[in-house]
Amino acid sequence: MHNRGLIIAAPSSGSGKTVVTLGLLRHLAALGRDVASAKAGPDYIDPAFHAAASVRACVNLDPWAMRGDTLNALASGLDTDTVICEGVMGLFDGAFVKAEGLERDGSTADLSSRTGWPVVLVIDARAQAASAAAVLKGFAEYRADVSVAGVVFNRVGGGRHEDILRQACAQSMPEIPVLGCLPRADGLALPERHLGLVQAVEHPDLETFLETAAGLVAAHVDVDGLLGLAGPLKFDGGDRVSPLLPIGQRIAVASDEAFAFSYASVIGGWRDAGADIVFFSPLADEAPDENADAVYLPGGYPELHGGRLSAALAFQDGLRSRAGAGAAVFGECGGYMVLGRGLVDAEGTRHAMAGLLGLETSFAERKLHLGYRRMKALCGNPLGEAGAVFRGHEFHYSATLSEDGAPLFEATDAAGNDLGSFGLADGRVAGSFFHLIDRE
Repeated sequence: MHNRGLIIAAPSSGSGKTVVTLGLLRHLAALGRDVASAKAGPDYIDPAFHAAASVRACVNLDPWAMRGDTLNALASGLDTDTVICEGVMGLFDGAFVKAEGLERDGSTADLSSRTGWPVVLVIDARAQAASAAAVLKGFAEYRADVSVAGVVFNRVGGGRHEDILRQACAQSMPEIPVLGCLPRADGLALPERHLGLVQAVEHPDLETFLETAAGLVAAHVDVDGLLGLAGPLKFDGGDRVSPLLPIGQRIAVASDEAFAFSYASVIGGWRDAGADIVFFSPLADEAPDENADAVYLPGGYPELHGGRLSAALAFQDGLRSRAGAGAAVFGECGGYMVLGRGLVDAEGTRHAMAGLLGLETSFAERKLHLGYRRMKALCGNPLGEAGAVFRGHEFHYSATLSEDGAPLFEATDAAGNDLGSFGLADGRVAGSFFHLIDRE
């Protein structure tokens, strides 16, 4: 049966679920097994690591931000025997709200309940022994609609430590198999920065990391037993859907280390709807395709490359030329910052940007902005008419110094609290700090 799946989850962030997932994917890819991957929730960075490990594209599955039809199509559209899905944060961590009368909190547990895919829990056992069995029991019994089917212990101190863990679990939860005990290992720490892990493309020795993780999983995890726990999807696949309507017929999409935060489902949805996608690199001073009737600047790390982007005259002139010719131009988060007049970097240096919107931002004055968002368009824009509603998320540290012009969205958080107006729109040029995932 196709699309049987498992979700690799954990009690909390930092437990090791990413390392276990990547090691498992690389090991299975080396064996030639038919396995694809998914990532729960709003995340751009982990899917790139998944793709590097499995040599196969990874999709995001978000039960809060995605319509049911969108999630169904993405999950059922994975052409594979088995899906390995990595969870987000702790198993039950999410928006923790009720929407439209249904639980829809965006948690990993929410996704497990929706898909029917069982959970393999990764527990960091470095500071506990038999108590880890109580953690497993509590997580297994917390929600009746979520099946915790197996456990992998991480950072195990040695043979005696492993024996205690296995015996404690056998006594308290004998129906849940201990699939592996990973020893503490050097060289498996992934470097981080302000928005999470350093991107896969920037990892100094990614192949060595992936091979080390794969070797650890192969040596210490019952991989066949783990795969045998996979469960079928609870729903049938529907027609392919486009999360967002295409912003043009020929869309130039910025793609490099400064503009890496685009969802495969959005780009793929545009293609499925008949749009041509042409990638270009602003950091390489490439201009958008001169035949493009739309330009998309996704999020990323422009705040780390302000000098290079300011000096990329071919890119900036080409972007302004496309806007002047009437092309739709849309920027998200980092892309929105580049559409503005100027960007102040962490050292306090201001870099001139494209000047298509009346925006000044600063990374020197950091403040965390994080959470799910529901957005209603206040005016017509490249994404749709006034009144169109979208779901997505916000995650950045940059401060807005000035924002002059017509606002693009009015927004609420996941609990429905009013957040006011956001973003800017000027004719066919628009943007905001929000990452859009789907439309309602």
